[in-house]
Order: sequence, then structure tokens, then C-alpha cells
Amino acid sequence: DSGLRFHYVAAGERGKPLMLLLHGFPEFWYSWRHQLREFKSEYRVVALDLRGYGETDAPSHKENYKLDCLITDIKDILESLGYNKCVLIGHDWGGMIAWLVAICYPEMVTKLIVVNFPHPSVFTEYILRHPSQLIKSGYYFFFQMPWFPEFMFTVNDFKVLKSLFTSQATGIGRKGCRLTAEDIESYLYVFSQPGALTGPINHYRNIFSCLPLQHHEVIMPTLLLWGERDAFMEVEMAEITRIYVKNHFRLTILSEASHWLQQDQPDIVNKLIWTFLKEETTRKRE
Repeated sequence: DSGLRFHYVAAGERGKPLMLLLHGFPEFWYSWRHQLREFKSEYRVVALDLRGYGETDAPSHKENYKLDCLITDIKDILESLGYNKCVLIGHDWGGMIAWLVAICYPEMVTKLIVVNFPHPSVFTEYILRHPSQLIKSGYYFFFQMPWFPEFMFTVNDFKVLKSLFTSQATGIGRKGCRLTAEDIESYLYVFSQPGALTGPINHYRNIFSCLPLQHHEVIMPTLLLWGERDAFMEVEMAEITRIYVKNHFRLTILSEASHWLQQDQPDIVNKLIWTFLKEETTRKRE
């Protein structure tokens, strides 16, 4: 309905159940490459470039990136792919969108899987009470500035972007699957295109317009995966998320893993997802 063109990469036969993958910041469909390969045997796996990212259209006004628009995008995409429900998986900012889609359109989500992002209500309440998380989320406030955040990412041949994935503080750790030179090059190629950073940062420029939420409850079976060495999100929020899931809830925390969990520990993540997908969820919350 928005009139935007969305780019996605798909694996698996049409007609199989849909698995829809929503990436985080600063990423694009490629961050799901390990899952595209893994789940195509039983699913039609679709990894999107979210609004404003990669080869998807990027409207110029920041109002076009309100959470309402991002949630409606997912509903529209589902329908235009010929489906009325899916397994929905989101990481980081894509996790935020996944939670909200599950809350607003529960009939569309058979199972919800979120990687390193708590329930949005947990996030907003926790950040107000814990200065340490407020500091870790400082970039949310930095991104409210016009043009300067985009400029900072481009300085010194996109050094900030590279270090997010590779530095000791924020990157994938020693025991993870390090990004290859080709992986890094893929990210640099996408985000070095003219204007490529404005859409992604505009997502954050609207966050304060939609929170806190009116509705909170998640009613489908939910899996929350968390890399404990996340430099941006405190692990305590993961356990509190349980309060808002009124169905089977499974939380797995991986002690050696970073924020970039599905790229950091793809084999373990894929195995945990398979286990969750095959579980009978007639049981209520654990």
C-alpha cells in the first residue's frame, strides 16, 4: 500500500510455509545468509531489506520511518508474497519490528523468534531505570541529530561500520565465526552508496513517537536468543521479557556470543531454531 518497492532474497520452494527474516542496524538481508541456506529445506525463507535499506526504496522524509509504517510494511509484504501467516524472525531493530508485528497482527505470526532484542516495553522501562543501559543506547540519541551521524559513519573509509563487526568491544568474539573480508566488503558496498545511511538512521529518528506501547501481550510461542556479550543490550532484559509472553516462552542465552548472534554462532542458532520450530507448543509457558 505504501507504493514502495522492497528487495528481498528468497530460498526454498514457493508454497512451503513462510519464514520471514528482519535484519538489524547497520545490516541488510545478507546478515541472514546462514539461515537462508539452513531452513530452505522446509520453508520458503525470505530475507528482506527493510524500508530505507539496501536495494529497497528509501523515502526521504523521516516521518516515513515511523514504527506504524514499518509494521504495516511487514503485513503488506506477507500478503504480496501470497501468505497470510509466517514464522517471523527478527534481530536487533528487526527484532523490535518483529515484536510489534506479533503484538499488532497476532493472527499473522505462527511462531516468533527474536535475537538480541527484548520486548519493547521491557526496553523502554528498563532504560529509564538503568543508566548503564541508557549509556549503551546512547546512539539512539546521537541519531536524532540531522546529517552528522551519517557523516560519522563515512569518516576514514567507514571505519565505524567496520569496527562494529570486528572490534574487541562490539564485534564478533574470538570463539565466533568472524566475518570474512568478502562479508565486510558486502556491508561496505551497500552502505557506501549515495544516501544509503539516511534511511537506516531515520528508523531511529522516530522511535520516541511510538513508545511506550498501548498493547503489550504476545500470544504465540516465542523463542528469544541472546548473545551475552552484547555490547548494546544488557542481558537482564531477556529474562524480564518472559512477563509479556502469554504462551510457551523459551529463552536461550549464549555466554560467548556477541550482539551479531546469527552470524557469530550460526550453527548453534540454527539448531536452537529447529528445536523450537519442531516443538509441540500445546504446553503453556514454561
